[in-house]
Amino acid sequence: MNEKGETPNLSNVKHILLVMSGKGGVGKSTVAVQLALTFRKFKKKVGILDVDLCGPSITHMLGLEDKDVHQCEQGWVPVYADNEKSLAVMSTGFLLKRKEDAIIWRGPKKNAIIKQFLEDVYWQDIDILIIDTPPGTSDEHLSVVENIKQLKPDGAILVTTPQGVSINDVRRELTFCKKAEIPVLGIIENMSGFACPNCLECTNIFSTGNGKLFADNANVKFLGTIPIDPLLSQALEKGENFVELFSDSPTIQQFSDIAQLLLQICECSN
Repeated sequence: MNEKGETPNLSNVKHILLVMSGKGGVGKSTVAVQLALTFRKFKKKVGILDVDLCGPSITHMLGLEDKDVHQCEQGWVPVYADNEKSLAVMSTGFLLKRKEDAIIWRGPKKNAIIKQFLEDVYWQDIDILIIDTPPGTSDEHLSVVENIKQLKPDGAILVTTPQGVSINDVRRELTFCKKAEIPVLGIIENMSGFACPNCLECTNIFSTGNGKLFADNANVKFLGTIPIDPLLSQALEKGENFVELFSDSPTIQQFSDIAQLLLQICECSN
């Protein structure tokens, strides 16, 4: 950060989106990765900053675990997921010697690495930077918010599942965003139904609709639902591009609809 309180390496990033959840296990990182791949399908240059420090899964989901970050004059160079350099990624996963290594850091060190990620990664001319945050409302959230507030991020996308316990947690996340003065772009209900990989029909094997009900009651935009999709899980496990491999999947269309809606919201806010 320079003397004016600016972060030069983020100055050319057009839109900054935070992906947040009230609890772990709701598919927050999955949503972040698929939104990034979908934005890229719309000819956008995208960056993913994974600040879920103790559970960095983005590198595995994108098949980048064997990659290394490098230094340049402007700072750290993110790892690119494609030859066209349309998807740039930075994560603590790149800093681990072995993928099974645990990150055992106290709060000050976590905050320091988040600040370094935000200030020292050379993103160049990124259209959309997606920041995958840790679950909950912790010091890491505050560190991210405090360091990007002067850049006026577009806002946060809150991820929940239909179950009541997840809705209660995302309610707390919404309260956090309001207190931190971070706009909430909308809520995504993940794991909403089951998408059969054979017939492509979606069956509501669990509850559904609670995300929309909560969004309506909280006066927050409901962005859409994403089903449990075995094909998506298979692609993530193998580090493959779900958007390219299964273009006929209804899940792809749902991500496309959500991404288009987010683009409209971001463009209207400028």
